[in-house]
Amino acid sequence: MLGIIINPKSGKKAFLRQRYYLFELLEQKQIEYVYRVTKYAGHATELARELAEQGVRDFLILGGDGTISEAVNGLMTAEVDDRENIRFGIMPRGTGNDFARFWNLDKNYRKSLDRFFSGKPQPIDVGCLTYHRNGDECRRYFINSVGFGVDSKTLALTHVLKYYFGSHRLLYVIALIVAVCRHKSQMLCLSTDRGLEVADKLFTMNIGNGPFSGGGIRQNPTADPRDGFFNAMFIKTPTLKQILQAVPHIFDGKLMDLDFVHKYEAEKVVMDVPDVDSSKHCGQKLNVLPFEADGILVEACTPFVVECLPHALQIIC
Repeated sequence: MLGIIINPKSGKKAFLRQRYYLFELLEQKQIEYVYRVTKYAGHATELARELAEQGVRDFLILGGDGTISEAVNGLMTAEVDDRENIRFGIMPRGTGNDFARFWNLDKNYRKSLDRFFSGKPQPIDVGCLTYHRNGDECRRYFINSVGFGVDSKTLALTHVLKYYFGSHRLLYVIALIVAVCRHKSQMLCLSTDRGLEVADKLFTMNIGNGPFSGGGIRQNPTADPRDGFFNAMFIKTPTLKQILQAVPHIFDGKLMDLDFVHKYEAEKVVMDVPDVDSSKHCGQKLNVLPFEADGILVEACTPFVVECLPHALQIIC
């Protein structure tokens, strides 16, 4: 039984044509299937969890990075005993499609379906970020990357621009430029299982399970979701000259060649905001640090623990 999760708002202009082609193909191949259509943010998580707990082990996800991420969160939180046997494929229909880009997939839905029906499953890693909200410990799983600082501010601005101008890849670049100009570095303490320790004002940081983010930006060009660890980068408070040096290289993968861009590898990353003078802030600790996970903005509080879960699921591609 194949479980299909569809986000009709992703690439909605071609939705009916693509869905008709898929269902016709399934009939030709005599594959039994059940499909669910998302109706609101977070619905793909509920649908994937429900289908997995009902015994479905093969999934096809039609949507963008956010839909894929939501579905993965459902698969990772489903109460099942054989999670390592869950397999999923993707038919990219979003704006950025960064996770699909690693697998050389684009909006050519015929190509994506051919890969899905003829491909072999292979194990991939999943990231898990533990954070806090209202005093409770929460978890967010991610399949592609998680970003802080400028990364999260850029996404927030992109959502505002989408409201007025619709979804376009150029909007992310515009939002990035605005975010770089407006964002202020935040003091952060960081440590990894491989011995890195940093306590400084960080401007931006991206922890990559995959190499792409923001519609093709290559912040961690050597990241591979099959190798069992993260590739990550961070920038401390940059000068105007350094910002101008970085801008031409956001898409060509050469950001890592700049001496002010710091890179590291890790299976586990721990982050926290150092104690501040609470008397100046109404007795509250300034530990609010929003992050974006696979293009989904999350309001959260530190401390954070980011862990790589090796070979947690399988992808058919």
